[in-house]
Amino acid sequence: MKIIYNKYFPFGSFWAINLFGYVFCRVDKGRLPEAAKNHEYIHSMQQKEMLFIGFYVWYVIEWLYHLIRLRNFMKAYYALSFEREAYAMQEDLNYKYKRKKFASFRYYFSRFCHL
Repeated sequence: MKIIYNKYFPFGSFWAINLFGYVFCRVDKGRLPEAAKNHEYIHSMQQKEMLFIGFYVWYVIEWLYHLIRLRNFMKAYYALSFEREAYAMQEDLNYKYKRKKFASFRYYFSRFCHL
């Protein structure tokens, strides 16, 4: 994972975005704390196991589903299984060593049943 600081991307209130293992950060928001780096690293692992394109396709479809259901851009974002895993585990700096493959699906299916 490579971190690239810049002035313009990502847009809006977002601090960082992970695209194909490259993390783009807004320099005006400061350096990424370790928890945020870990959050983005979790996304890198999710992307790799879904061969990148699969990750983005699933991400957009799931986000659209939540957007229709919740009628709110940010609520839909926070409801994503990928984001739920990353936010839940971002403080655990050892998570990348113990994470099971496709762990984000546990968060997806937990919407429908208790695991």
